[in-house]
Order: sequence, then C-alpha cells, then structure tokens
Amino acid sequence: MIETIKFGTLRWSHIVRPTEEDLQALKDHYHFHELDIEDCRTEVNLRPKIDIYDDYHFIILHFPAFGVTGQFIEIREIKFFWGKDYLISLGKSQWLLKDLFSREKAKSQPSGRMEVGSSDQLFYQLLDHLMLDTRNLVERVDKDVDDCGRALFAKRAESTIEKLSKTRKNLILLNTMFKPQMILFNKLQSGTISGFAENMEDYWGNIMDYYQKIWDMVEDDGELIKGYSLTFDSLQVNKTNELIRMLTLTSAIMLPLIFIASLYGMNIKLPIQDHPFAFILVTMGMMGIAILVFLYFKMRKWM
Repeated sequence: MIETIKFGTLRWSHIVRPTEEDLQALKDHYHFHELDIEDCRTEVNLRPKIDIYDDYHFIILHFPAFGVTGQFIEIREIKFFWGKDYLISLGKSQWLLKDLFSREKAKSQPSGRMEVGSSDQLFYQLLDHLMLDTRNLVERVDKDVDDCGRALFAKRAESTIEKLSKTRKNLILLNTMFKPQMILFNKLQSGTISGFAENMEDYWGNIMDYYQKIWDMVEDDGELIKGYSLTFDSLQVNKTNELIRMLTLTSAIMLPLIFIASLYGMNIKLPIQDHPFAFILVTMGMMGIAILVFLYFKMRKWM
C-alpha cells in the first residue's frame, strides 16, 4: 500500500513490500523506467547504484540492522525514486524508515513535521536519520570489538572464539556493504550527481563526513579484530604446546618408574626380592630416580 505525507507541494510516499498493483500505479502515474520497476520487483538485494534520468533519479542504498537474534547484522535495502517535488521510498521490511514515516504521518499539524522545502532536503533528512542509526549500530559493534580484546586472556576459550567469530562476521558484512556506496556519496558531494535544488553541496558533504567516519571506524575495527584473532590463535597454540610439553616431561619422569614396576611384577627371580624390606628399597630407589630426572630437567630449564 502506498502511503503519502505532504509537505506543502512536496510529497513523500513510502511503500513496504510493494505489490504488483503498487508498482503498476507508480509506473502509470510517474512513468518510471521499466528497468527501475523491475529492480523493485526483485526479492534479492541488488548492488547500490544511482540511475539518472531527466526528471528523476532512481537510487538503491544498503543500511545495516541487527537481525531477530540481535547478534548478526543483516542488510536492509532501500530504493528511492527522487523527483523534483516528490520522494518515493520502498523497503522490504517494517524497519527504521517506516518508523520515521509513521511518526511524521502521526503528527497532526504539518508545522510539527520535518522542515523541508525541496525533495533534496527531504532526501538529506532521511539519509541523516539513517546515518545516525548506522553510527549507533557501528558503535555497538565497536564495543563488541573492545570486549573481544578484553576476553583474549579469559579461561573459557569457547565463548571467546564465539565472540570473535560473530564480531568478525559482522565487520566483514559492514565492510562489503559500505565500500561500494562510498563512490555514490562522493559523487553527491562533488556535484557529479546533481539534485533538484541548489546549494546542497554542504549537506551532501555532511552526509559524506558521516559516512567516512563510520567507514573509518569499521576499517579500524576490522584490523583490530583480525589482530585479536591472530593473538588468540597464538595463545591457544602456546597453551597447547605448554600442555604437550608438560605431559611429555611427566611421561619422561614416569617411564623408568613404570619400567622398574613392570620388571618386579614379572614372575622371575630378581635382586633383593627376597629381602624383608624389598618393597621399601625398591620404592626409595624409584623415588630417587624420579627426583634425579626432575632435577636434571630443572637444571636444563625444561620445567
């Protein structure tokens, strides 16, 4: 269903999960290009892009959001038809932009809504709102990275591995999501892509600054989590090697004792086995051998 808010002569329409009737209505009323309508039908996420026409622009953007579990980041795709006196946004889910649209629509007086005088300003307001939410999400991931750094020396390796894996997966998704959109926002800032209002370069520059700061944070966190993963792997390998070393040294100490014990367990004639203190003598001899081997290992600094 197509819902619309009016800001004077400007219209903002928002569609959640557009039906075939919605898309046909857009095509009949605005005469959008058939390929853009086809992109709106597509269920899979498309690559971010902007198609420029004489009377409108068609834009596909991606923004991150946590999924139902609140652990993994998912891509939220938003499509925009951006004309001189209208802005049409399309989304696949009841997400952030729908919440903003509902709040603006619920305001009884038009004067209480966003102050916009052109479709460029409205588009800027929506991008600014989405960037703020994106920054909050990236800051949450940044906190997860810090938690991974503090958990490196924790005793429970399983929970640390799980935390590192989840955070790294989220950062990889953010990286692949943000990278192709840097070019698009840079074109808006530089004026390569012009809107329908004048003197908007500073506003697009503000969006670009927002995006650049978020991108820098994601890149820094990506390097950190990579370093944390390598450090954690090294710690685990070192712990494993230390455990194997201790087991090997313990086996080396026990080996002559096991040999003597098994030798005296055989049903043959052995020295001092008929002595009344044979058990004590053999035991003391075994303890002496164990102490000598232990002292030898300590002298060689193997223990």
